[in-house]
Amino acid sequence: MDLKDIKKIIEMMKLNDLTEFDLQDDNFKICLKRKNEDSQVVMAAPQQVMMQPAAATPAAAAAPAAAPAPEAAALGVTIDSPMVGSFYRKPSPEADAFVQVGTAVDEDTTVCIVEAMKVMNEIKAEISGTIT
Repeated sequence: MDLKDIKKIIEMMKLNDLTEFDLQDDNFKICLKRKNEDSQVVMAAPQQVMMQPAAATPAAAAAPAAAPAPEAAALGVTIDSPMVGSFYRKPSPEADAFVQVGTAVDEDTTVCIVEAMKVMNEIKAEISGTIT
């Protein structure tokens, strides 16, 4: 299966309002899931970046947000990757980590890199706060 076929499947999922697709044969397996507007998605990962949000601003309060998992709500807000991939705390092995516990961040602060399909994707905090 090539990338064009996968894109066609994704378009068909959107067109038919499907939230999950699974296909498997002897040499290939693919499982696609997409978030439904009415559903709540909770993702668990070995590495999660947690942060305490800064004081709420009117703009932040007006923006709709997905409800965090119950255990995450007590700790703060999670910064979730929009894709599955390899998590990197540093831009290179010799460099310092993007953020540490106690680092103050804003919406444009890069907190990590997620490598997906050989593409390095910078993940931004998207909220002001302090990494916990």
